[in-house]
Amino acid sequence: MAWRQLVKEKRRLMAALAGIAFAVILMLVQLGFEQALFKSVGLLYRRMNAELVLISPKYRNANSNSPFTLRRLDQAMGVREVEWAAPMYLSGAPWTNPVDHIQRDIFIIAIPPQAGILDLPGVNAHIAELRRPSTVLFDSSSRPEFGPIADLLTHGPLSVEFSGVTARVGGTFQLGTSFANDGNLITSDANLKTWKADRDPSLMDIGMIKLKAGSDPQIVRKELQAILPNDVLVLTREELLEREETFWASSTPIGFVFRLGLLMGLIVGSVVVYQILYNDVSEHLAEYATLKAMGYTDRFLFGLVIQESLILSILGFLPGLVLSQVVYTIAYRATLLPLRMDPIRVTVVYLLTAGMCVFSGALAMRRLRLADPAEIF
Repeated sequence: MAWRQLVKEKRRLMAALAGIAFAVILMLVQLGFEQALFKSVGLLYRRMNAELVLISPKYRNANSNSPFTLRRLDQAMGVREVEWAAPMYLSGAPWTNPVDHIQRDIFIIAIPPQAGILDLPGVNAHIAELRRPSTVLFDSSSRPEFGPIADLLTHGPLSVEFSGVTARVGGTFQLGTSFANDGNLITSDANLKTWKADRDPSLMDIGMIKLKAGSDPQIVRKELQAILPNDVLVLTREELLEREETFWASSTPIGFVFRLGLLMGLIVGSVVVYQILYNDVSEHLAEYATLKAMGYTDRFLFGLVIQESLILSILGFLPGLVLSQVVYTIAYRATLLPLRMDPIRVTVVYLLTAGMCVFSGALAMRRLRLADPAEIF
């Protein structure tokens, strides 16, 4: 009966499905961009081959300038469970596209040229190049505005200009873009100190600490935090990821905008479904009243409206899911952000859609519950 009532007015059914599909697209796109934000800001951290990190208490994100002294790494090396400790320097510089000569800021990651510090195959394969002076490795997952570096390298040695110096590109690696950085390069700490003369060489941005096999990161973290001065924080890599995600979610407008978009999707979808179901109930009020006069309970009629709601949620969700995948594909090609359709996200959005439709159906049911068969006839 619920299905027949829905398909009887095909125009109204199509309008309801369009409204639900729009709400689904809005929710999936907002949640997708939010997840892409969290994934992208943690790309570098996830590639650190270290269980613990040292940061300044003022550190907010990879682009904040919150250095601290290198001496903390030497002190950390005094702990028995520490296998090695290495500094990481983060900076930015204008990069000149070698083809069109347009400048664009690029994110610089400087590390000691030793294999295994980062879990990036492209970097570990070019450690010998990284040890050479005035040499950089380019992230081939950077936005195309930085130039077709990987293609140019296939034609021979390539020199680029950035930060007022000329450097040789020794190879490529793959890391990815984020909301804060459109492109990345990796160089040695010695090269960065040469190029950034105004930077204090005794200060670093992140200290990476690799533990010996079998060590408990939490126990060693507490031990290090106890012996180190309070000008550094000792975190596990996962805690650093959580700290960065919290910063972007709560301390920037971006996290609020994504949640607002999700709320707007729910509101728009609820209004559309409510209007459709309310009109459906109003137009069939006489039939519903007849059923009530025949002895059918409000519970039965409520179940009927809820069935309509759930059918609408399924029929509206499927085209919304397909169109959202199209939006993901277009957005990925335009931004190179890690936008992927996640099964958990799909499940959550469907449950939200079903809840939205059931809620709207329950509101529309109020019209029916107040109907008195005696008044209608």
